[in-house]
Amino acid sequence: MGGAVSAGEDNDELIDNLKEAQYIRTERVEQAFRAIDRGEYYLEGYRDNAYKDLAWKHGNIHLSAPCIYSEVMEALKLQQGLSFLNLGSGTGYLSTMVGLIIGPFGVNHGVELHTDVVEYAREKLDDFIKDGDSFDKFEFCEPSFVVGNCLEISSDCHQYDRIYCGAGVQKDHENYMKILLKVGGILVMPIEDQLTQIMRTGQNTWESKNILAVSFAPLIQPNKTDRSKTDTVNLPPISVRSLQDLARIYIRRTLRNVINDETQAKGTPQRAPQKRKRRRCRQRRINSYVFVENQLIPQPVDSEEDERMEEDSKEEEEKESNESVKQEEPPQNLLREKIMFLPLPESLKAYLTYYRDK
Repeated sequence: MGGAVSAGEDNDELIDNLKEAQYIRTERVEQAFRAIDRGEYYLEGYRDNAYKDLAWKHGNIHLSAPCIYSEVMEALKLQQGLSFLNLGSGTGYLSTMVGLIIGPFGVNHGVELHTDVVEYAREKLDDFIKDGDSFDKFEFCEPSFVVGNCLEISSDCHQYDRIYCGAGVQKDHENYMKILLKVGGILVMPIEDQLTQIMRTGQNTWESKNILAVSFAPLIQPNKTDRSKTDTVNLPPISVRSLQDLARIYIRRTLRNVINDETQAKGTPQRAPQKRKRRRCRQRRINSYVFVENQLIPQPVDSEEDERMEEDSKEEEEKESNESVKQEEPPQNLLREKIMFLPLPESLKAYLTYYRDK
């Protein structure tokens, strides 16, 4: 499934194409997509296809096409503080984008059938927190993943504001999915080859809307013959944040607000990308003609002016090359700089930066 938009050279170009095709329609969804580089969720050796609008699968690891994720993110109508459940959470790519929108006071849970995929998702999540260039620009709700079949979730589990299922849901399981949703919540899942948005309007009332024709692999049915396995999947508990964790959230938020105020006070404009100068072509003047086998052939003759133009052109090319090297500097992390200047022990500074090295 996919191929609805043109391939991009990188993540930003892919997002530009998704916007142009109206798959991404809101600013908060766009920001989340730009913050999480899709290529980082591909295995080495397969990243050439990361920015094409195509699904990708290798073993148990799977990513849906970008146009599908775009429609899902828009249909979920995410807001800060909501609870989210991802059924078939896979690599954690979608859950991480959701975490950027629902913020630190949301709930972000995922259930994945395969243990190796959960390990892969946790590894990618850790990479984003420790090394992601965009991590410090957002307040983040870290996803929590558990291994299990999403059709075996404990019947006494809590309900969620937003739910997404990343596998084809049979009609028999539609009501099972709906029960997991709070009143006023939104469930997005593929049913009978249609990506469908379901809103719970009351205790026993629902509104459904088809979003997009899709083709998903069906949910894997529980193995009822294996009696040694537990029947239920216990979702992570919803716990109150510690005072230490709350302090980190509010200190980082305050510093980020200070940075924004300082930037606005200085009136620092955003740097526009430098336009490439046209190379000046060397021109030759025709000063004479010669006869060759009864044909009149123009004979170019260099002048001092031509030589000067050629030298000037070479100097300009060298200057442009030096300027491009200077501009390839790592982006400045103002939040980290503010934290490192605080009169605090180094251990607390490390905690405030989430132990990031950059």
